Amino acid sequence: MKKKRVAFFDFTSCEGCQLQIANFGEALLDVLDRIELVMFREVMSEKSEEYDIAVVEGSITTSHDVERIKEIRKKAKYIVALGSCATVGGINGMKNCFNLEEIKSYVYKDGARYFDSIRTQALNQVVEVDYYVHGCPIYQPEFLKVLKYAIQDIPYTIKDEAVCVECKLNENECMYDRGITCLGPITKAGCNSWCINNGNICYGCRGMVKETVKNGCMEVMKKYNISPEWITGKINMYNKTLEPEENKQV
Repeated sequence: MKKKRVAFFDFTSCEGCQLQIANFGEALLDVLDRIELVMFREVMSEKSEEYDIAVVEGSITTSHDVERIKEIRKKAKYIVALGSCATVGGINGMKNCFNLEEIKSYVYKDGARYFDSIRTQALNQVVEVDYYVHGCPIYQPEFLKVLKYAIQDIPYTIKDEAVCVECKLNENECMYDRGITCLGPITKAGCNSWCINNGNICYGCRGMVKETVKNGCMEVMKKYNISPEWITGKINMYNKTLEPEENKQV
């Protein structure tokens, strides 16, 4: 099988998801003989503008970003949205809660006019995205799985299940039973309940499940008297760029 050429790109982000991959270790050996890494700024200086798979971290926050991601889309057979900033807008999307001009003035002061800042967008709001690796940061085994699917030209679909499903399989004590609120009931699975396994709560960085009623999410919220306003406020931390119907598509 001909090796697929893979290039990594970053837009507005902390680059923590790429760092996760750079620190992957021996697990990457499973795919390194199937790909040709042609661009990855964090680990190599060589560059090539010829690639099959573009792995893109970060959200779209400037007009230049819009032009650049469209050019990447033209060249790539597949685009893999890497991490919350790329898949749902991420933390950067919180600026969409405010007036853009006011935010620019607050951050850049007198230099605001020099910054071409637009409303934050996830990748799929600007171009077509073929694969999604959710999370902040990404869950390394999921990235490896998605990359293997892309290499073999096989579609990858995330199950319409909540993080709670994985949390129960991992035999964690429910945060709600401990009197702690958590977004696990409305957040897409796929991370192996990583945060809860390590004593933290779920912050909703993977986006919302498609069918909240079917997945029992609303039932949980009602049982513990969690208001819709609380849910909205918390989910906006990572998902403010997407309207509810858009969020369901990723």
